[in-house]
Amino acid sequence: MTASDAAPSARTATATPGTPPSSQKNGAFAAYLRANPFSVVLALIVLGTGLGFGTFWGRFPDQLAAGIVTTGDLRYWWTPLTALLIPDSLIAGILILALVLTVGAYAERRLGTWRAMGVFAVTGVVAILLGLGLQTLTAAWGAEWGLLKSVDLVTDPSIGAIGAIMAATALAPALWRRRIRVIGFTLLLMFALYAADSNSVFRLIAAALGLLAGVLLARDTPRGSWHRSSYREVRTLVAAIVAAVGLGPLIVLISDALDSPLGLVVSGFAPDTMGELPSECAQDFTAECITQADAMLTGGPGPFLISLVPLLLALLAAWGLRTGRRAAWILAIVSNLAVAVLTGTVLGFADLLDAGVRDVVGPEFMIAIVLATCVPLAIVVLLLITRRRFQVAAPRRAAVRFAIIVVAAFAVFAAAYVVTGLVDGDDYLAGPPTIGALLADVLRPFVPAGFLAPVTEDAIPIDGAALFVYQWAGVVFWAVFVFATIQLYRATRLQRHAAEEARFRELLRAGGGGTLGFMGTWPGNSYWFTPDGRGAVAYRVIRGVALTMSDPVCAEGAERETIEAFVHHCETQGWSACFYSFHERFLPVFQSFGWQHMSVGEETVIDLAGFELTGKAWQKIRQPLNRGEREGITTLWSTWHELPAQYTAEIEAVSEEWVANKKLPEMGFTLGGMEELKDPDVGIFLAINKDDKIEATTSWLPSWTDGKVTGWTIDFMRRGDGSMPGIMEFIIASAALHMKEQGAQVMSLSGAPLATKPGEDPGNPTVMSRLLEWLGRMLEPAYGFTSLFRFKSKFNPRYETIYMAYADPAQLANIGLAIGEAYLPHATPKEYLALVQTITGRGEDH
Repeated sequence: MTASDAAPSARTATATPGTPPSSQKNGAFAAYLRANPFSVVLALIVLGTGLGFGTFWGRFPDQLAAGIVTTGDLRYWWTPLTALLIPDSLIAGILILALVLTVGAYAERRLGTWRAMGVFAVTGVVAILLGLGLQTLTAAWGAEWGLLKSVDLVTDPSIGAIGAIMAATALAPALWRRRIRVIGFTLLLMFALYAADSNSVFRLIAAALGLLAGVLLARDTPRGSWHRSSYREVRTLVAAIVAAVGLGPLIVLISDALDSPLGLVVSGFAPDTMGELPSECAQDFTAECITQADAMLTGGPGPFLISLVPLLLALLAAWGLRTGRRAAWILAIVSNLAVAVLTGTVLGFADLLDAGVRDVVGPEFMIAIVLATCVPLAIVVLLLITRRRFQVAAPRRAAVRFAIIVVAAFAVFAAAYVVTGLVDGDDYLAGPPTIGALLADVLRPFVPAGFLAPVTEDAIPIDGAALFVYQWAGVVFWAVFVFATIQLYRATRLQRHAAEEARFRELLRAGGGGTLGFMGTWPGNSYWFTPDGRGAVAYRVIRGVALTMSDPVCAEGAERETIEAFVHHCETQGWSACFYSFHERFLPVFQSFGWQHMSVGEETVIDLAGFELTGKAWQKIRQPLNRGEREGITTLWSTWHELPAQYTAEIEAVSEEWVANKKLPEMGFTLGGMEELKDPDVGIFLAINKDDKIEATTSWLPSWTDGKVTGWTIDFMRRGDGSMPGIMEFIIASAALHMKEQGAQVMSLSGAPLATKPGEDPGNPTVMSRLLEWLGRMLEPAYGFTSLFRFKSKFNPRYETIYMAYADPAQLANIGLAIGEAYLPHATPKEYLALVQTITGRGEDH
C-alpha cells in the first residue's frame, strides 16, 4: 500500500468497531485499576473504616484519632498514621473518596504508585505532628485557638492525599501544575482562616510539605518556567481565587467556626434568629432592645438572602472574570473594597490606632481584624496587577443601559421603603417615623446587617407592609442587579458588532477575501462596507493607523473602487490607511496610486487537484506518513464544539504547556491561538495514537467559492510531548489527502512573516524593506520564522507573495509601531525584556 492510498480518514469514535459497550467499560475499569492501584486501595480502606468504625453514622474511634490528648498525653504513637485511614463523617468520606479517585489518582500516575504511597504517609504523618506541635505552642502561650483546639481529635485521609497531590504537581504539565497549586492553596488557606479547625490547618501544612517533597522528587526533571501563562489561564486562575475568597464566610457558616481568625467577618453574612420585640422597648430603648430589634429585622428568608449578597457578587464577578470582562473586573474591585471598608468599620479597624484599645482587645483580636480587612484588599491588589488581562469592554450603549437599570431599580425600591414608612407608620416601634429617619436608614434593606451600625429606635418596623418591604426590597433590587449584570456580560460579546461580522462572513462565503480572509473575523477587527454592501474591509485602528487584515473583500473588477472608498473613509476619520498582508491581485491598484509597497512574507500554497505523494521530492513526507500508519496513529476531522471533552481538555493542556514554557510574549494579529480555533467554521484536524491520546493538533481556516468550502488555511499547530518524530509532516500530509478527498481545491500553509521566496531577487532595498529584513533576522532566535518557512517548503508548495502598502512615507515609524502592537498587543515589559534577551543570545534556548 502506498502512502497516498493509506491516508487516515476522519473518524467519529475512538472505540474499536464491533466491541460491545460492556467490554469497553470493563476494559476501561481494568485499565484504571492497573494505573491507580494505591488510589483504589486507599478508597476501599476509607470506605471500610467508615463503615467498620461507624464514623459514617456518628461514632468515632478515639484511640485511633490523632490529638494532643491521644498522641501526646496518652502516647498512642500509632495515631498519626491511623488518622490518615479513617474519615470522620459520612460527608467527609464521600468528599475524600471523590478526591482520592480523581485528583489523587492523577497524582499517583505522576508520582508512581510506590512514591505516591510514601509521600502520602510521610506528608500526612509529619503534617499531623507539626500541627499538634503548633497547637501545643499556641495553647502554652494562652492563645484562644490553641486552647480550644488542644482537645480536638482528628481522623482525615485527605491530609495525606493533599500532600501527595501537591508533590505530584512538580511532575505535572505547566497547566495543571499551576491550576492545582494556585486553586488548591487558595482553598486550603481560606479553610484555615475561615474554619480554622484542626483538619484544615493540618491539610494546609501537608500541602506545604507536599510542595517541598515535589521539589526534591523533581530535582532532576526538566520543568518549564512557572511565571509564564496565557491570558486565558490568568483569567481562569484569578476568577477561581475571587470565587474561593468569596466563599470564605460561607465556610464559617457551614463549619460554625466563630472562633476562627476570620470568624468575625461572618457577622456580615449571618442574620440573627427571628424574635419578638418587647413592648417596653418603645419607652426605653436599651442595649437589650437593640439586640432584639436586630434579631427581629434580620430574621427570616429575606434578610438571609441579603446576607449572602457579598458571596453572590464574588461568584458573579468570577463568572465574568473567567472570560476577561472589564465589567466583572470593576465589580470585583468595587465589591471587595466595599467589604473591606464595611468590615473594617464595623470591627473597629481605625480604633486599633489607639494604644489603649490595642491593650484592651489583645493581639488575637487585632490579628483577626487586620486579616478580615486585608483579605479583600489583597484581592483588589491582585486584580490591579492583572488588570491588562480584563480588557473585554462592553459597548457604551450597554454600559449606559446597565447604569440606568441599576440606578432606577435602587431609586424605586428605596422610594418604596420611604413611602411605605410614611404611609404605614403605625407599624413602627416608636410610632410614625420622620422622613429624615427613613432616609438615614435607607441603605439598611440593601446591605447585610453585620456591615452596618446597630439600629436606632427612630425607624424600626415591627409588622405589616413596613416590615415586609424592609426585608424584601433589597432582595428584589439585587435580583435586578444580577439580571442587569448578566445582560451586560452578554452585551460585551457583541462588542465586535456581531451584525457586521455576520455580513462580513456572508461575503467571505460568497467567495471574497482569499485564503487569508477568514482572519478578518478574529477579535479586534472592525468592518467597513461599500455602499452597495458587496465589498468589505476588515481592519483595526492602532495609533491612528487603520491596519487592514488580508485582501479587501470585493468582486472581480471592483478592487480599485473598493480600496478608494475605504481610503476615503479613513481620511474622513483622520486615520492613515495601511493595507497589510494582501495578495498580488491588488498590487496594481496601489501602484497606480503611487503608494509605497513591499513584501511582508510568503504564503505557501498547495494545489490539491493533482496532489500526490509520489516521487523523490515527497520522500521526506512519505516516511513519517508510513511510520504513523505502522504505529497505529489515526486522524480526526472535527470542530471544537463537536470534539469530545477528553480531546478539548488535552488540546488546552498542551497549548498552555507550550505557552508556559516560553518567556516570550504570544503573538496575535495574523497568528491565531486557542480562542480562534473555537470558531464553529474552523476545522480541527487531530493525530491520535493507539492509546487515544492526541499526538498533534492543527486548525484550519476555511475559504469559500459560491458558498462551498474550496480551500483551507492552517493556523494553529501544536504537538504533544513525546509525540512521534515527524508527526507534523504526518498530520499536514494526512490533512491534504483528506481535504482532496472532500473536494477542496487549495490548501494553504499560511503566510510566513518576513520571509522571501526562494531564489527571488529582492530588488532595490527601501528603508522599510531593510527594516523588515533586519527585524526578520533579529526575531528568528525567538520565533523561528525562517525555520518554519523551511519546514513548509518540504511540501513543495507554490509561493504567493503577500504585501503591505501605505501612502505616506512620513508615517512609516507610526505604521511600524502599529504593526508591532498588533502582533504583540498584550506584551508586558518583562516579556519584552525576555524577547530582547533571546534575540541577543542571553535568554534561554527556545
